[in-house]
Amino acid sequence: MVVSLIIYHGYTGRAADYLISKGIKPGDYVIVKLVEGVVFRGILLPRPEIYASSSLIVVKLENGYNVGLDLAKIESIEKTTIEGKASQVEVSRITQNPMLPRVTLISTGGTIASKVDYSTGAVTPALKPEEIIEWIPELGEVAFVNAREVMNIFSEDMTPQHWEKIAFEVYREIDSGAQGVVIAHGTDTMSYTASAMAFSIFNKPVPIVLVGAQRSSDRPSTDAVFNLISAFLVAAKAPFAESVVVMHSNTSDELNSVHRGVKVRKMHTSRRDAFQSINDKPIALVNPITREIKVVGKIIEYRGVKKPELRAKFDEKVALIKAYPGLQQEIIDFLVDKGFHGIVVEGTGLGHIANRLIESIKRAVENNIPVVMTSQCLFGRVNMNVYSTGRRLIEAGVIPGHDILPETAYVKLSWILGSITRDLGEVRKWFELNLVGEFNDRHVPGLYPRWNNE
Repeated sequence: MVVSLIIYHGYTGRAADYLISKGIKPGDYVIVKLVEGVVFRGILLPRPEIYASSSLIVVKLENGYNVGLDLAKIESIEKTTIEGKASQVEVSRITQNPMLPRVTLISTGGTIASKVDYSTGAVTPALKPEEIIEWIPELGEVAFVNAREVMNIFSEDMTPQHWEKIAFEVYREIDSGAQGVVIAHGTDTMSYTASAMAFSIFNKPVPIVLVGAQRSSDRPSTDAVFNLISAFLVAAKAPFAESVVVMHSNTSDELNSVHRGVKVRKMHTSRRDAFQSINDKPIALVNPITREIKVVGKIIEYRGVKKPELRAKFDEKVALIKAYPGLQQEIIDFLVDKGFHGIVVEGTGLGHIANRLIESIKRAVENNIPVVMTSQCLFGRVNMNVYSTGRRLIEAGVIPGHDILPETAYVKLSWILGSITRDLGEVRKWFELNLVGEFNDRHVPGLYPRWNNE
């Protein structure tokens, strides 16, 4: 048997040949009978990228689950027409209200800016304004929606260069009159990008709102719609003009929390309320049902008529390392020898690292490499004057990080070195400035971890 090399809706090899021979394409309602007599009914999906085998076809069953079926086990497949199945959904013409605040949705990837394509049952990007409003009509009641994709990557693939591009696009939208910007982003590194937006656009006149989804749009428990409505409400109407993250406050569809972008971390792998303000309180709570935004925390930057300033260069030669028992000084020496420009240490307790590494850290500082100390405890603050190890680190030239999050410290140091200065003394001065609320002058009780039982 000669296997073709064509690609048929993502299918290749034997699967492509088989589907072509049967005249079946994604979106068709099919009845598949296996050799052992089991019958599956559902909609043929395009071949997902994750399926490596060229002999699998994928069917979305009527219960909503997808199943991969091997051609070797298929006795027959039949395309059928059943009322209501595989009907094509046309995008309706949407008339927007130009009197509403103009909000731009910038898509960078992730599941948040994707809707269910009911002709196939698959999740597809929703990137045009009319597609988004057809998917979530409530958005058309909140804002005049503009939308575009600037990249489409997994959030774990984000780099400082991507932050620069996103910041430029956000700045361009704000400078052209957008009254709020929403950034659709994967959740895994969303807090890094939120920090990058906070530092790279000075004098923000409107909110920059990052939003994600823990559950994709084809799941009954999806949080995509709830989160997007809240994000647009904040972008259009909130009194503050900060870089923020908007995600579920709890597991129910009740409220969304608005977290300051430099004080938030993803604290759970899968829960809808995974994001939590650290050493801080959320700025606000949002009810997308009643359209209410209730300010509950401190506002640092207010919405207003201001001229934004873009400083969006990030130094990629900054390292974030975690202190742990057995950490070798060669790691610090390697970073120095390889010409890294900055180091952030996620230290233990009050801001410590093994004494045997202090000479290597001192060498880094002597080579004009700033070293910032944070704490892996997250809650609480660095205090390097309590124990002798901390005092030795200060003598070596380490910059204490107060209560800043390690990832925020990494972003801030990268931004200072890329956008401001590489002079060691000036870097210290800039890092010790509380620019966008990344530090608290004193301890502010936050929301401690809520998940006692899984």
